[in-house]
Amino acid sequence: MIMCSFQSIPSVLATFPKMANTPCSFSKFFMPSTHLNSGSKETKDMKKPYCAKSMAPEKVELFKSTEGWARDSILPLLKTVEKSWQPADLLPDSASDGFVEQVKELRERAKEIPDDYLVAIVGNMVTEEALPMYQSRVSSTEIYRDETGRDDTPWAIWSRGWSAEENRHGDLLNKYLYLSGRIDIKQVEKTIQYMIASGTVRSMQKNASFSLDFGFGDNPYHFSVYTSVQERATFIAHGNTAKLALQHGDSKLAQICGTIASDEKRHETAYSRIVKKLFELDPTEAMVAFADMLRIRMIMPGHSMYDGKDEQLFDHVSNVLMRIGVYTTTDYINVLEHFVGIWNIEKLEGLKSEGKIAQDYVCGLPERLRKMEERALARAKQAPAISFSWVFDREV
Repeated sequence: MIMCSFQSIPSVLATFPKMANTPCSFSKFFMPSTHLNSGSKETKDMKKPYCAKSMAPEKVELFKSTEGWARDSILPLLKTVEKSWQPADLLPDSASDGFVEQVKELRERAKEIPDDYLVAIVGNMVTEEALPMYQSRVSSTEIYRDETGRDDTPWAIWSRGWSAEENRHGDLLNKYLYLSGRIDIKQVEKTIQYMIASGTVRSMQKNASFSLDFGFGDNPYHFSVYTSVQERATFIAHGNTAKLALQHGDSKLAQICGTIASDEKRHETAYSRIVKKLFELDPTEAMVAFADMLRIRMIMPGHSMYDGKDEQLFDHVSNVLMRIGVYTTTDYINVLEHFVGIWNIEKLEGLKSEGKIAQDYVCGLPERLRKMEERALARAKQAPAISFSWVFDREV
């Protein structure tokens, strides 16, 4: 989903030190990226970020021209309801005579799960549960817009189908955590309500608030890049939580996380195909969009997370994710390298001048981030223990 769980987009982390604001300034909650000092040569040479607020009419028509391709290449990646897994397939059967025993077994397995892992799982779940906010945001995006709620364009059909599939993720994790008895479920429920109600606006301190979008405005080029990165980050994050669940002796939880990860991988495939198509049809604009989304502070789906107590909850959860290996700066760098590879960025030809500048920036970014990753990990590990209401105010 747009979320990787810090998402994750993922899902995902606020790990790199803040630098001078780019011309397009956003919240402090962002995907690891480089915000170069405004005086650097590269910042002066790079085109000012587009900020993704709109797109030219001819670009709208170009995107619309791909509808036939989308029906053949994107919509088949959705699964029918009858062929989809449901949360009930992976949880105790409440209608069976053995339900109580099944719950006891679940709770017994969950006993050994440490608090930091629980915080990570709750963070993932809360982000997934804010789906109504994401769906409304997607529907406001040019091309993906679903004006009637039942539009028959391939983009509207995809958006609804994607949302329906993603909706199961929060349901599954929520029910598992509720049955486990390991978390303060009311505090988690309050966090979910705060997040959905706030949208992308929330007071961060007395008499102050911020208002922002996720960084892509209503431009589908930027949105498609954003979701490609988010879905891969989320695939990695849920995959890592599955591995950790096995280490903690809960094979059923590992299956749950792995099942969600497989969905995220399929969704990543869809969005990355869309961007690849844009590179074929409009390479310069697609290249600039990719660079723009890496240069601005790409806002994570969980950035407005709040439990009624901790104004910096997202930052604190992000440190936990980094520290225990759910999603790290190394993972993010690998995500960038993955897309540079599958979109054939280094070998892309026929770019206009702004496209070539963007190409150089994107190709050089992973190496620059590699120089910072050890420092980012050290910062996360050195962060002081924080009390989390989700685990009954225990310090993590």
